[in-house]
Amino acid sequence: MILQKIIREKERELELMKRDRRSLCAALSVPGVSIIAEIKRASPSRGIIETSLEPAERLQAYEKGGASAISVVTDKKFFHGDAGMLRLLRPRTSLPILRKDFMIDPLQLYESFFLGADAVLLIASVLEQDRLEAMLEKARSIGLEALVEVHDEEELFRALDTTAEVLGINNRNLEDFSVDLGVTERLMEVLRSRTGRKRPLVVAESGVSSVEDARFLAECGVDGILVGSFLVESPRPQERLKEILEGVTAGGAGQDMRSHQQA
Repeated sequence: MILQKIIREKERELELMKRDRRSLCAALSVPGVSIIAEIKRASPSRGIIETSLEPAERLQAYEKGGASAISVVTDKKFFHGDAGMLRLLRPRTSLPILRKDFMIDPLQLYESFFLGADAVLLIASVLEQDRLEAMLEKARSIGLEALVEVHDEEELFRALDTTAEVLGINNRNLEDFSVDLGVTERLMEVLRSRTGRKRPLVVAESGVSSVEDARFLAECGVDGILVGSFLVESPRPQERLKEILEGVTAGGAGQDMRSHQQA
């Protein structure tokens, strides 16, 4: 009898843990174009990013600036990240937190959940199809959402063959780190050609170096834009984020196209 009570209580505790998640999908489903604001310390293409703001201060600035979600880069060797930042930031925000790292093993998914991530990045070019599908299923089973990242048409169709609810179109080629905003434009055209099929939510990633870049991506019809270095390198990230949001919403940028695609 006592043991049964203990097990029931543990089941209740686990259910509460799973419920205590903030939804990236919900954040991307609101009218307009959502901004995922990134926290990172370095990148292979830019080296160490000098900033006077600590992660918690930057998080506060992003919230005040109107971010819909937060991306935290945790890779240690190449991005100088720290998975511990997830634990630091989670109690300081009500926004969903996306963990950006190179996920190759289910153990990383459990770690992400334990440290406080709400969603994880799964990169199609890194994972074979079977492993991609298995990682998606495992993430879902423990209460994590996933953003499946693609860079070309082949990866896009691979992602569409899974149960992914959120796609990320990376404008940066991870082989040589070159950037082409036309990647989002071209792959959104492919998605539009799939008439009669409901598409996943789409986030444009990488390559935003101006408000005009963000507006261009919004006009491609994406649901969200992940902005990294353009925000991280700004001494006034709150104001810069507001400028981006004003730019993508001016004249309803992207809104008509999104409505047409999801009809």
